[in-house]
Amino acid sequence: MPAAPKPEPKPEILAAFEAAKGFMPLGEGLALYAAAVEAGRLGLPLLEVGTYCGRSAILLADAAREAGVTALTVDHHRGSEEQQPGWEYHDPETVDPQIGLMDTLPTFRRTLHRAGLEDHVVALVGRSPQIAAFWGSPLGVVFIDGGHTDEHASGDYEGWAPHVAEGGLLLIHDVFPDPVDEFTGQAPYRVYLRALASGAFTEVSATDSLRVLRRTGAGI
Repeated sequence: MPAAPKPEPKPEILAAFEAAKGFMPLGEGLALYAAAVEAGRLGLPLLEVGTYCGRSAILLADAAREAGVTALTVDHHRGSEEQQPGWEYHDPETVDPQIGLMDTLPTFRRTLHRAGLEDHVVALVGRSPQIAAFWGSPLGVVFIDGGHTDEHASGDYEGWAPHVAEGGLLLIHDVFPDPVDEFTGQAPYRVYLRALASGAFTEVSATDSLRVLRRTGAGI
């Protein structure tokens, strides 16, 4: 029997995703959406770490809307390391001219508004470890897409992976096994290896730099 086709976002959602400021390629976005739709059947919130301007949040929010749950997105909105002035991924349009620091929150809110998804997302504004420290509810999805240092990637994993429900999904973005990608993807790769070695997660799929793992055991 052929496999059932993977769910895909409606054309208007896909258009909003492609129009939004951000870095996630289409193929990885479709894989994220399909995973979020599947996990949404657990009836639990879907959470991402690393909002930036809301490109991936559009897909997570639409999947949450379809499932009747809420999408949560965690970010301090001051930009990660590689998005600061002088670095490759810096976008001057995201700088608040009054204080001279990045502030992607206004752009994120506009992104959700244009996509008609504001009512399906809760933005948790702050640093990931601080928010994770008081979080106490199970989650259907944890999508790690924050900072690319070992400190940040490990902190996101240690803070949020314990909240992935049995049968829920842990998604890790920017997983690059090649050591040449030390700055952009080696820390997420090490987190991915740690999750597999823990015995708590089993790999479901890999789409370019996106890894999807399912909780099949206890711990992290």
